[in-house]
Amino acid sequence: QVQLVESGGGLVQAGGSLRLSCAATGTFFSINVMGWYRQGPGNQRELAATITSGGATNYADSVKGRFTISRDGNKNTVYLQMNSLKPQDTAVYFCNADARVTVASRMEFWGQGTQVTVAS
Repeated sequence: QVQLVESGGGLVQAGGSLRLSCAATGTFFSINVMGWYRQGPGNQRELAATITSGGATNYADSVKGRFTISRDGNKNTVYLQMNSLKPQDTAVYFCNADARVTVASRMEFWGQGTQVTVAS
């Protein structure tokens, strides 16, 4: 079992910055991919950014150049540095982890979400 705890959300004005953190705890072999997904008002959940255990990153076009995803050395904490925030970035941001629970078992886990609100 993997538990994901997000932090760092809040209210900022347009152009501001926030840094989200997600810490994974529990019992698992490794976490292969961690990422952030978001769901804005009236929208479906969408990918914002992901990062593999090897450091390869992927970003949604809407956040490229503004958001940076990173992962600490033990691979169990992921960060999302969000700069130049726009009102359309307003959403609940969910941490996601793709983990090897056993040698042959792979599962996805989700955090409870953290609210990011960007005021115009």
